[in-house]
Amino acid sequence: MSEHPKHAAAGPGHPEEGAPEPVRVTDKRRIDPTTGELRRPTAEDVAAGQAGQQAGTEGAQAAPQAGGAPDDALAAAEALAAERLADLQRLQAEFVNYKRRVERDRSLSAELAVAGVVEALMPVLDEIELARQHGELAEGPFASIAEKLETTLQRFGWQRYGAAGEPFDPSVHEALMHAESDDVSEPTVSQVVQPGHRVGERIVRPARVGVTAPPS
Repeated sequence: MSEHPKHAAAGPGHPEEGAPEPVRVTDKRRIDPTTGELRRPTAEDVAAGQAGQQAGTEGAQAAPQAGGAPDDALAAAEALAAERLADLQRLQAEFVNYKRRVERDRSLSAELAVAGVVEALMPVLDEIELARQHGELAEGPFASIAEKLETTLQRFGWQRYGAAGEPFDPSVHEALMHAESDDVSEPTVSQVVQPGHRVGERIVRPARVGVTAPPS
C-alpha cells in the first residue's frame, strides 16, 4: 500500500496553503521615476477619483442638515438681544419719567416757597398798593424801595391782579358785594376792594371785588 502525501503540491500560480499573502504596493507617483515622463491615469485611479468626488457631494448635501444647531443658536441669540433691547427701552422710559417728575417736583417746591414769602409779605404789598392809589408813591425813597421789592418778587413769578371792568371769575375772584345793572351783559368786576396775588398759576389770595350782573 502506497502512501500519499497529505497535501498536494501547489500548482503554478496558486499560493501554497498557509503561506502569507504577498504585500501589494501601488505607486501613485504621477511622474515615472525611470523615464521622467507623465504617467497616464489608470482605470483604478479614475475609479478612486470618482468615489472621492461622490463622497464630497454627499457630504455637501448632508451639511445643511447638520446646520440646524447653528440656526437654533442664532435664533436664541436674536431673541436674547430683543429681550435686552426691550429692557433697555423700558429703563430709558422710566428714567425720562423720573426726570420729568423730579423737575415738576422741583418747580412745585420753588413755587410753594415763593408763595409762602408772598403770603408773609401780603400786608406790606397791600399797603404799597393803597399808598400808590392815594398818590403817595409818586417820588421819594419809599417809592424806590416799593418798586425794588415788587420787581424782585416778579422775577420769582409773583403777580398782583384784579381790575374793574374785567369779567368776574369765581376761581380767581371773591365777591364781597353784588349789584345788578343793564349796562353789563355778564357778571363783571365793578370795584376792587383788595387786589389778588398769584405765583405762577397758584392763587395765593383771590381778588376781593364787588360784582355787577345783568338783571335776573
